Amino acid sequence: MINKEIIAIIKRALAEDIGKKDITTLLTVPFRQEAEAVIFAKEKGVLCGINIVWEVFKQKDKKIFFKSLKKDGDTFRKDEKVAYIRGDAHIILSSERVALNFLSLLSGISTLTKKFADKIKGTGVKILDTRKTTPNLRALEKYAVRIGGGYNHRMTLAQEVLIKDNHLRVARFINKERLDEERFRNSIFYLRKSTRSKIEVEVESMEVFKKVIKYKPDVVMLDNFSLAQLKKAVVQRDEYFPQVKLEVSGGINLNNVREVARAG
Repeated sequence: MINKEIIAIIKRALAEDIGKKDITTLLTVPFRQEAEAVIFAKEKGVLCGINIVWEVFKQKDKKIFFKSLKKDGDTFRKDEKVAYIRGDAHIILSSERVALNFLSLLSGISTLTKKFADKIKGTGVKILDTRKTTPNLRALEKYAVRIGGGYNHRMTLAQEVLIKDNHLRVARFINKERLDEERFRNSIFYLRKSTRSKIEVEVESMEVFKKVIKYKPDVVMLDNFSLAQLKKAVVQRDEYFPQVKLEVSGGINLNNVREVARAG
């Protein structure tokens, strides 16, 4: 998990938080004083980022003693200890906030992802993430999704063709909410000749869905469809285009995700 990209993120975070120096610690804590610290949970969840925490402290002092009591993917209870640190008090005090920021952010993502994954167990459906990530933290946040039992969609725009509603409108495939089917068909044929990447198309209505699926993209994303519309789309896909996968986005929450998943 720890690579050059992650180390660069950690270094930027420490520089952002500490600035030129931690004046409070320098002016109040004696030099060379040893300190011990324990990280414990304030609520239950799924741990993610414990190696990031260790790396934060190591970036300031390679001699720091760090012992993780849990590993990424483990669940924890409220008030349960997850790590123990011992070493230079200045290093611990100056680095703790960055370490905890990473740990709480990533554990929060893993915890919520697991709630979604648990909701759809047995349905054959997967929970996917999006590119709506914190700038410069995508690698970490998508790692947290995997730890929570979810799956990564695209890491970058280079990884697959995803024709979204904005592409359809800007490229004038859609005019007044109607699909120019001839232009769309020609575009799909061109894409299949030009790239081996997976092709996914987002649709916002049953009318457009029925036209798009005829050209067998790898995936059709159903955006903000009602449950009744989802079920109709699944019936048509299953009957005529079983090789096409369906993806659902928009309005998905813990209260409705299982019902959506069970729609097929």
